[in-house]
Amino acid sequence: MKLKDWLSGIGFELLQGSLETEVEELVYDSRKAKAGAVFVCTKGTRIDSHEFIPEVVAAGVTVLIVEQKVPVPDGVTAILVHNSREALALLSAARFGQPAKQMIMIGVTGTKGKTTTTHMIKTILESCGKKVGMIGTTGIVIGSDVQKTANTTPESYQLHEAFHQMRLEGCQYVVMEVSSQAFKMHRVEGIVFDYGLFTNISPDHIGPDEHEDFLEYLSYKSKIFQCSKVGIMNKDDAHWDEVVKNATCPVYSFSLDQEGTDFKAEEIRYLSEPDFVGVEFDVKGRYELPVRVNIPGRFNVANALAAVSVLSFLNLPKDKICHGLENLSVNGRMEIVYSSEKCTVIVDYAHNAISMESLLTTLRDYNPKRLVCVFGCGGNRSKDRRYSMGDCAGRLADYTIITADNSRFEKTEDIIADIRGSMKKTGGTFIEIPDRREAIRYSLCHCNPGDMIAVIGKGHEDYQEANGVRHHFSDREEILKIVDSPEFNISDTKK
Repeated sequence: MKLKDWLSGIGFELLQGSLETEVEELVYDSRKAKAGAVFVCTKGTRIDSHEFIPEVVAAGVTVLIVEQKVPVPDGVTAILVHNSREALALLSAARFGQPAKQMIMIGVTGTKGKTTTTHMIKTILESCGKKVGMIGTTGIVIGSDVQKTANTTPESYQLHEAFHQMRLEGCQYVVMEVSSQAFKMHRVEGIVFDYGLFTNISPDHIGPDEHEDFLEYLSYKSKIFQCSKVGIMNKDDAHWDEVVKNATCPVYSFSLDQEGTDFKAEEIRYLSEPDFVGVEFDVKGRYELPVRVNIPGRFNVANALAAVSVLSFLNLPKDKICHGLENLSVNGRMEIVYSSEKCTVIVDYAHNAISMESLLTTLRDYNPKRLVCVFGCGGNRSKDRRYSMGDCAGRLADYTIITADNSRFEKTEDIIADIRGSMKKTGGTFIEIPDRREAIRYSLCHCNPGDMIAVIGKGHEDYQEANGVRHHFSDREEILKIVDSPEFNISDTKK
């Protein structure tokens, strides 16, 4: 193709060279520069890749996309754009032949519930015989292939490369999590979502390298309704008015509490049986359906209602939707790893006080004999997180086992000491077992009939990080090893 083909729809100024230049590849990492490539110069918080122009030209780059007028060697085409990250997204779409326009795009944003809801939508679509690609916290998923990614929403080039691969694999739908950073960093620039879903919003991702304050965070999250054909949002969220005020598409509402919304969950029932722990409810409003979901909790009623609200527009068989919800599994998100008359063991990614409180309060609805919590906190993160999580566990759990999480470059015992301080103030009952594997083993081998054990903080992660090194570790795998071992004996019960 020629450069002018890739630049269609992008505002630019030709500083030197020719738009007739033939182009084959697009790069934004100077280490991947090669002959005949277009190199996009971007400015980050730490690195300005305009500084690498001499290196990439020496490697054979023939076209530069720049944000500022800089010296460029003769024989190299230079294109000036207002925002190179925005240009990178639009160029990436052109590079791969606009694959997003060839599939039904479903974008999901929100502070909580994105991962679970995208998995729900994907599972239901697949139960209806559809081929689905998924992008989010668990990576890029195409069929059985899972590619790990550095961000919930990858860089724009990686996104369009994934869309291209999905098209080659025959995907009809893409379900993806869209982070606030994705909007801020223009990773989804130019993508039009057929359906944009907003789950909820609360203060998060606020700091020097993320968002200046909650208003900025909300502003970027709200952009989902400026790049969607149809919007759907949780009207139980207190920020509904602020989020939808600048919407450029029709926005439909769903709710657990409010009357008059487009989709409503009614007759919510919490079920705890030896072979099933979850919820049942009836969808009412624009779409009517009895729903049974094998993931517990009120917030999973909201997630399932959100998923059904989106899927109601797609003319899918209702029995397939029901089957998909009743048989879904979301790795590390309120995941029932084991359930019997002995106990129920749940793995969840809750790693801050807001998520932890929501989780433990939800599990109380199932009236466990005891609610046991196994958790730690990540190192090199705000100490407020460990203090608040310790307070939460002390107030809401009957028994807590404090252990390691990803200690990173801190000492596990120091992190545990911080948690211990806030736990003691609550008067909650706890013990300390720094080895996470042993902490999980202890919780299971000392359970009482009817206990619910929540192993939280790491969820889907398959590693544990200490001193800068990641070692393979999965809460789910450890639980399954223990319940299959001889030592897992219900007669061995202690406090």
